[in-house]
Amino acid sequence: MTTRQGYRTMRSVVQTLDDTLPGKFELTKEGIIHDLAAPNGPHELTRYHLRKCLEKVMQDGLVAHAGTPDVENEPERIMRRPDVMVIATADMEGDGAFDPHTLIAAIEVVSRSNPDNDWVGKMRDYALLGIPIYVIFDPRTGEGAVLSDIHATPSGPRYATRKDFVYGEDVTLGDWTMSTENLPRYADKEKVKPEGTG
Repeated sequence: MTTRQGYRTMRSVVQTLDDTLPGKFELTKEGIIHDLAAPNGPHELTRYHLRKCLEKVMQDGLVAHAGTPDVENEPERIMRRPDVMVIATADMEGDGAFDPHTLIAAIEVVSRSNPDNDWVGKMRDYALLGIPIYVIFDPRTGEGAVLSDIHATPSGPRYATRKDFVYGEDVTLGDWTMSTENLPRYADKEKVKPEGTG
């Protein structure tokens, strides 16, 4: 079985799993990634807030899109599903996955169940796919980062510039600035005492 045939088989498996199991499935060169957690309130509220903020400042013809389809580069054997994609409306036409080279930015809200997927795997894959800007919002810590300026390294394309931020600061991505004021955080489950304890 060739590498491309193997990828297509995994892609078919992911499409089948999407309809039967909870969570989100993606593909990387390492195989199938499964984020077990269903989107929760803070995750979805953050995504909604970011879309609304971006839509207020972006010019006509651009959209902050959340949802399907995914972003795929079959030769690289990568299929990802950003929480929010900044893309031109014209580039959304047609069937199938979006061409990653048409994305202006990919935005992720870090999952509590699999943070390395956003902080490590997607940081690598989005640069490899040629997505110019990658923004991470982490409701676990109230922090995030804007990554840009893809450059060649011995390990492949990587983001050369990283600007960290904390919730409450304004964040600039590309030509747009948006507020992170009042973004929701995940509840700290470790600090919640079980019923019947002091």
